[in-house]
Amino acid sequence: MAMPYRECLAVLAAQRRDELVVTSAGNSSELWHGITGDTERTFYLEASMSMASLFAAGIAEGIPEAQVWAFSGDGAFCMNPGMLMVERDMDLPNLKHFLLSNRAYGSTSNVPLPGRAGNDYAAIARGFGIERVWSFETLGGLEQGFDEAVRSPGHGVIVLELEPVTGKHGSPPMDGPEVKFRFGRYIERTYRRTLFSAPV
Repeated sequence: MAMPYRECLAVLAAQRRDELVVTSAGNSSELWHGITGDTERTFYLEASMSMASLFAAGIAEGIPEAQVWAFSGDGAFCMNPGMLMVERDMDLPNLKHFLLSNRAYGSTSNVPLPGRAGNDYAAIARGFGIERVWSFETLGGLEQGFDEAVRSPGHGVIVLELEPVTGKHGSPPMDGPEVKFRFGRYIERTYRRTLFSAPV
């Protein structure tokens, strides 16, 4: 079974409080912006090349009072599963890694992933030593298990089994520098950090 991609992200968006979000390239960035319209608390890491969760880990380590969500597609994950070794060793209690598994390279017109039917991402995460791992295949299961998987303390990997996305949904209407400054200025205001040499 698999969940509709957009409806799954809509469940996450409805449950979001003040979490900082880092999206991966392609579908997660496009659909998350389409659902939330967020231009400050989300870093749209286009061309992320499997680095979304590590980028998010840096934010989570630097701002331990913030809750941070990272979205990575399974295509990106397969490029760099070693990200889990870093996450395991950092063991950041304020980082949740959502692995969006649609068994395809979503940003390249849904080219099928090799071995897609047998890829068990939850087992891979456990094999890397991640202790808090969940996997959801239905919207009802995600809604029922959300608090345990996401609200409970501790680093966690949450695998979401999704249907491939069809059609184009439009990229967030910002270029890289604007994403950086909007996100950074929000962190400066909210968490009293100095990120940029030039004050507002």
